[in-house]
Amino acid sequence: MAVNAKKVAVYALVVFALYVIITDPAKAADYVQIGFQGISDAAKALGDFATWVANGGK
Repeated sequence: MAVNAKKVAVYALVVFALYVIITDPAKAADYVQIGFQGISDAAKALGDFATWVANGGK
């Protein structure tokens, strides 16, 4: 039963993503840019943390 719910959720997400892309490509591009900016910020924060740890926490 849980597998079917997961398949339905993935299907619904894909349909929603295609709907947004088709109806408003500019807004879809903004969403993608926001997502990549978030990933970039997270990677930078992890790098800063690793540098801090390598420097002995100073």
